[in-house]
Amino acid sequence: MKILIPEELALKKPDSKLLKIINNKKFNDRILFEKESDFHNIKVIENEVGRFLHYKDTYQAGFINTDFYKGNLPYINYFLISYLLNPDIEKILLIGMGSGKIIKDFEFLFNKLKSVDVVDLEENIVDIAQNYFEFKPSNKFNFILQDGITYLRNNKKKYDLIVADVANNDGIDLRFLSREYFLSIKKSLKKDGIFVSNMCASPDFKNSKNLFLNKYFPVYKQFFSTNLIFKGNYSDKVYYKSFFNLDERVIDITNIIIFSSNKKYNIKNDTKKLHELNIEIEQYLNDIVEIE
Repeated sequence: MKILIPEELALKKPDSKLLKIINNKKFNDRILFEKESDFHNIKVIENEVGRFLHYKDTYQAGFINTDFYKGNLPYINYFLISYLLNPDIEKILLIGMGSGKIIKDFEFLFNKLKSVDVVDLEENIVDIAQNYFEFKPSNKFNFILQDGITYLRNNKKKYDLIVADVANNDGIDLRFLSREYFLSIKKSLKKDGIFVSNMCASPDFKNSKNLFLNKYFPVYKQFFSTNLIFKGNYSDKVYYKSFFNLDERVIDITNIIIFSSNKKYNIKNDTKKLHELNIEIEQYLNDIVEIE
């Protein structure tokens, strides 16, 4: 399996003093759950920052609970911009479950929602979400224990929204940037459907050597006529402040959230329901970037 390692996309080295702060930071982790599954060394840990689902060396999902910020891992909140593009979404596919918080948020936001199908390889994930992250499955929730690529290849349904959050312990499986994958996504989307993907890149989009823009983003443009990109400036601010009490990005890598469609959507101003979720969505909307 070939992996896109995030650090390989960096264009500059981190400040040594700031990197030292990160590397020397010790958290008072308390293990609430631990299990070795077929695919992951799973832990649920709680510390002074919050409660998190932990695979190997990385936080996969969870809740931050600090004076500065309380809520989901902040990059996930970009996914909720889907509501401002099309509030009438009925059928959603999530590739990767996490804590289940995004599912409940979608159920709250979309009044016409009929179903949320969730595909994940981890057989323990639903129980973990219920037992440690307050997830309560509704009758709209359907869990499929399967590899995301395999599911898409065989899928016959059509979705209004597909959200893929597929980074693993080491990086992003390059199958999720392949032609086959994008063909399967398009096959599974309605004509005006929206595909949301979480990728990573150097935040320096003006640099001609930006590997994500040069090598990986062109496949999005090949398959979708519209691609809205949000660079994770605000989510990085929340992350570094909450975990390390730092006011700047240290590693030259950020989340890149891409909204792809063959319909040109306008971002609506009706943010009331997002505010009811205690999400300052304007902060995330400010991270939209223009790419020629």
